[in-house]
Parts: sequence; C-alpha cells; structure tokens
Amino acid sequence: MVYIPLRLVRRRMRRFLQKNWRQQMTAHTPIAARPLWSATPTPLTEGLQIDLDSTAGLVDHHLRLGVDGLFILGSCGEGPWLPREAHRTFIREVCRRNDGRMTIGVQVTDNSAPRIIENARIAADEGADVAIMAAPFKLMGPLATSKLQGLYLDAIEGSPLPMGIYDLGERDKTLVPPEVISEVLRHPKVVALKDSSASDERQANALAVRAERPELRIMSGDEFDLPKYLGAGYDGLVLGGAIFNGALARQIMDAIAAGEMERAQQMQDRMNTLMWDVYGGKTISTWLAGLKHLLVRMGIFSTHVNLLGYDLTDDCAAAIETALERDREILFPGG
Repeated sequence: MVYIPLRLVRRRMRRFLQKNWRQQMTAHTPIAARPLWSATPTPLTEGLQIDLDSTAGLVDHHLRLGVDGLFILGSCGEGPWLPREAHRTFIREVCRRNDGRMTIGVQVTDNSAPRIIENARIAADEGADVAIMAAPFKLMGPLATSKLQGLYLDAIEGSPLPMGIYDLGERDKTLVPPEVISEVLRHPKVVALKDSSASDERQANALAVRAERPELRIMSGDEFDLPKYLGAGYDGLVLGGAIFNGALARQIMDAIAAGEMERAQQMQDRMNTLMWDVYGGKTISTWLAGLKHLLVRMGIFSTHVNLLGYDLTDDCAAAIETALERDREILFPGG
C-alpha cells in the first residue's frame, strides 16, 4: 500500500476544486457589474420574532430603490444574535418575496469551517445566492494564526454557494492579516469583497487582486466616504443605510462614473447629514434604534426593537422627523 501524506491529498483536492470552480465561475458571477447592495436591518416584533409583514415591505422597498442585492443577517441585520431558526425564517421569506429579482447574500460567519459550511447550507436550502464570511467571532490556538487562512479556504471550498468576503480590518476584534485576505480573494469561488477596513493597504491589495480576477466584485462598506473608494476603482457598494439612502448612493455612483467628483461630494455631504440624523449624531449613539424608527415612520417596519440594546432618544426622533420632511424625495424616490 502506498502512503500519501494527508497534506498532499488536501493540496491536490484543493487544486482540483479550484480548477473546477474556475471553469464555472469566471464566465459568470451572481453580482452585477456596478452593484449597489443593502446590508439591511432585520424587522422584529415586540416578541423578538421575525416580522413577516415587514419583511415583505423591506424587499418591496429595496426594489423601488433600484438596489441590486441584499446582504442579510450581517451585523446591521443582527444575524450573530438571532437564533438559527430565525435565520431560516428570514432567509426563506426574503427569497420568496424577492423571487430572483435581487441577488441575496447571507452572512454565514462562525468559528470553524464546519459551522460556516453548515450555515451556508442553510442559506442555500432557503434560496440564497451567495454566502458571506467575515472574520470568525472567536479564535484560539493555531487557528488564530498559522491556520487562519486554511479555515477560510476550507469554508470556501465546502460551501454550496459562491462566497463573499467581508473585511473589517483592524476595526474587527478578530484581526485577519491583509495577506490572508488577499490570498483568499484569489480563490475562484470567491465572487465579492465588502471592504469596511478603511485601510489604504487593504484597498490597494483588493484592487490588485481584482486586476488578476476581473470577475471579482470589490465593494465598499464605508457609507460616509463613497467618493474615495468609487473614485479609486471599486465596483460598487454594500451599505447599512441603503434601505433609506440607496437612491442617493446610486446618484453618487453615477456622478463618479461620469467624472463629476465635486457633485458626488456634495451629494455625499447631504447623505452624511441624513445618516447622522438617523443614527443619533456623529457618535452613532442610537444606530439600530434610529434606523428602525425611521423605517417605522416610513411604513416599512412595525417596531424599532433590536437585540443590541440601542434606545431611541427624543432628540433622534425629532431629527428623523426633520429628515422625513427635508429628504422625502431621497427616502421615497418616485413619490
């Protein structure tokens, strides 16, 4: 009997999978060429259940905004804090209501490759298009250092869905080195990056990998500075506020594509004012409570209940009323 080292078997299997997926994925990606995605919040009832009626309204409103894709159950969507059965319910209802019109990405982040793969299978079973992985919540031992890249690659290869990578850089409690992110992005099964790192090094690395893999979509998550990333050559956006500022974000994208940087910055300044009104000022002190309260006032959500403990203040509620009057054409494009 010939003994073949396990590491050699794994290396050969990885090469086979990469070759097979390259043939399938390089000619087609589920992500639009100039994507605008919403990292949407999740509507909850007072009893902390998924609000099914509001879920339908959420999908319909995004379609009116002209959004290309939804990133559900991320941090803004409270995915890490919701029960797994709530995940299934929300994914199923979003996909059913969407009926293939937008690309649906689901956060599947976890602490090991088997758990990430299991989460991706749930997302696939319920109709999602893309699994999205951020840094694991907690790492120990070699997995936190020398084995971290292997965790990413094992999860990507085992996922039944194409994968998106969410990079927060040093903003995340679990730091994934930039060289690991770059290598992971080279995997042919990875179709997108959401970059919220605010790191010039990671930005340059992402664009370098995209030059090698033109089908890879590089998307910014920094909604307070869209011109910086779009002007540098990013393909599109994944924004936590797109459920209310998506129409304006699209106008900024169009202005930058036309080379109208001054007009784009003017619109960015207006969008920042709107977001500060909704999020409780520049400290973002009411974040999810303010965001969900705005959606209640817009007739999309029924409560501002959230699992992260954000409370709505009187000042924030008043600022939202001002924003509803001042920015109505942004919040309700087309009337």
